[in-house]
Amino acid sequence: MSMTTTTTKTTNDTNNTSATTLLQVDQLSKSFGGVKAVQGVSFSVQAGELLALIGPNGAGKTTTFNMVGGQLAPDSGRVLLGGDNIAGLPPRAIWRKGVGRTFQIAQTFSSFTVLENVQVALLSADKRIWQFWPRAGQHRRADALALLASVGMDSQADRACSELAYGDVKRVELAMALAHAPRLLLMDEPTAGMAPAERVELMQLTRRIARERQMGVLFTEHSMDVVFGQADRVAVLVRGKLLAQGTLQEIRDDERVQQAYLGTGLVLEKMA
Repeated sequence: MSMTTTTTKTTNDTNNTSATTLLQVDQLSKSFGGVKAVQGVSFSVQAGELLALIGPNGAGKTTTFNMVGGQLAPDSGRVLLGGDNIAGLPPRAIWRKGVGRTFQIAQTFSSFTVLENVQVALLSADKRIWQFWPRAGQHRRADALALLASVGMDSQADRACSELAYGDVKRVELAMALAHAPRLLLMDEPTAGMAPAERVELMQLTRRIARERQMGVLFTEHSMDVVFGQADRVAVLVRGKLLAQGTLQEIRDDERVQQAYLGTGLVLEKMA
């Protein structure tokens, strides 16, 4: 009996009706010693959609995420980006192929201004990072400001990142991730440490940008209000295996998902 509920059509945006498969994860597996951390996991991400990867602690989310991003090489399986297998490539090579990433703890230069942070990201995208100093402040200023405007941070361009509220730092990190125009964005616990209102605002912003750019987004997240408020589809991992994959309503209604989360404090309320 199959353990996976699947769908290839997103339902939260009427403009995303002709979905194109951007990422196809096919039968990924990874073991550490005798422990099977991930076993035969498969899922897909469409252009312009947000797919949330969730599961109880120890479910294999981080291992799966790191195999997609290149931090870990799978023992078997494929990671197809636009049809090309990127499994086992180093992170830098995967980045060059159009995969961006943000981190649970924002990766910015605290002593640099908001604008300079994005300019450094643009230098890297242009393969000119060796010109980091002292020319970062002169590099593609208009493009950097446009990226900051897209995340609502252009008015704070000249402030040091160290002076910003954490929610604003996460916006700067998002602008930096967009600097090389990724086709796929990986977001590892993007709202960790943020206030509830900031969490919603960041993911609404990410969702809008994903639609505009037809960029796929794969994210891990513990906050179920973010997952069920902003994701298009959800993939659920339990003990290293894919338990279910589907729309928000399908996941809410899946009794196996409810049982997997018993005792974790998670409540998947029915949608009206």
